[in-house]
Amino acid sequence: MNNLHPIHDSLVSRQEKENLLAQRGMVFWFTGLSGSGKSTIATAFQRTLYEYGYVVEVLDGDNIRTGLNNNLSFTEADRAENIRRIAEVAKLFCQNGIITICSFISPTIAMREQARNIIGPDDFIEVFVDTPFEICEQRDVKGLYARARKGEIKGFTGIDSPFEAPDHAEIRITTVDTQIKDAVAKLMLTIQTRITRINK
Repeated sequence: MNNLHPIHDSLVSRQEKENLLAQRGMVFWFTGLSGSGKSTIATAFQRTLYEYGYVVEVLDGDNIRTGLNNNLSFTEADRAENIRRIAEVAKLFCQNGIITICSFISPTIAMREQARNIIGPDDFIEVFVDTPFEICEQRDVKGLYARARKGEIKGFTGIDSPFEAPDHAEIRITTVDTQIKDAVAKLMLTIQTRITRINK
């Protein structure tokens, strides 16, 4: 076949995709303890973005651990691999102009920095959902803390595995004194300053 040639120049570019969607791709990486409110805020944020006409996707344990990463355990190595794969998927969404919300404990600074490096610092916004351990355990909506204390779950973050809080997260949300609507408003302010809509 004499007509074979590199396809890179003929692929639809990120800029073209962003122009089509009238938005810039970006990744919001939510981190925090189990029960901190990450998923609740992420879901409300997604709904608000959708209502404003943005194309947005949420990646969390429910749709990642049951599919793409259902072969991974909760060992330290597998948790790191879980985050690496998520970051690669988020990068693909982002490069296609989609605003992507990732909601994962991602307990170590190293894990989150790896995600930032994979996705690219210009496209990565770290959101620390800062909720005291005691409050997270009181909520315990899934009964995970209770099971961890009984020894039924090993390596549970906050019980027998550490959580390294971010030192320089772009956004910090303290759920003890912040309503969901106020948390979303804070996130939307970032959208307005960093993801300006593109006029078609």
